[in-house]
Amino acid sequence: MDTTVIPFSELLRKRTRRSHGSAAGNDFMHDLLGGACDVADYAALLGQYSFVYDALERAAARMADHPVAAPFVTAQLTRMPAIRADLEYLIGPDWSELVCPSPATTAYVRRLNEVAAEWPGGFVAHHYTRYLGDLSGGQAIGRVLADQFGFDTNGVLFYIFDQVADPTAFRDTYRAQLDAAPWDDDERERVIAEVELAYALNSGLLAELDVARRTDGDAAVIA
Repeated sequence: MDTTVIPFSELLRKRTRRSHGSAAGNDFMHDLLGGACDVADYAALLGQYSFVYDALERAAARMADHPVAAPFVTAQLTRMPAIRADLEYLIGPDWSELVCPSPATTAYVRRLNEVAAEWPGGFVAHHYTRYLGDLSGGQAIGRVLADQFGFDTNGVLFYIFDQVADPTAFRDTYRAQLDAAPWDDDERERVIAEVELAYALNSGLLAELDVARRTDGDAAVIA
């Protein structure tokens, strides 16, 4: 009988792999990385993420002293200053007056606020979904966009974690913290389900961006 115990971080990765692949394969991201989108489309993505990361980092501030959530909270991962700087560069100093959350973004933020208010495991699920993805595939995305749009650092600061000297070591430590979290099997299942939901919410955000981009393109052709 195989009695091997799979670390929770590995179980989480395996169980949510399909959800992650679905979100990563969204048409919007495919076109963005394939050169079919313009800078305005990229700015639209960052604009929607400004609402998501604002909610997530406000939640992190609230969870900073919680014994379960605190190990995951670190200023090294903070993205909002970079997002603000990128949007100011891409749109202008009045970007916050011009960017509004889409319905999918509003649903994403609502769910994040709900779980982060009282459920540490739910907060960690959303924290994991966003930041470990940013430290993994996000690094490659940043390089592609920099080359594509001729950016140096301005415009892609969101993808530059200058406070994380070794992303691989950081991810390893993060996974060890997931393994050490004091969750029983039922709570681990809840966390896995919330990660899958977070991927679905992100996919919905991207799908709305894709529809808006194609609708605007059709209108331009008709005009």
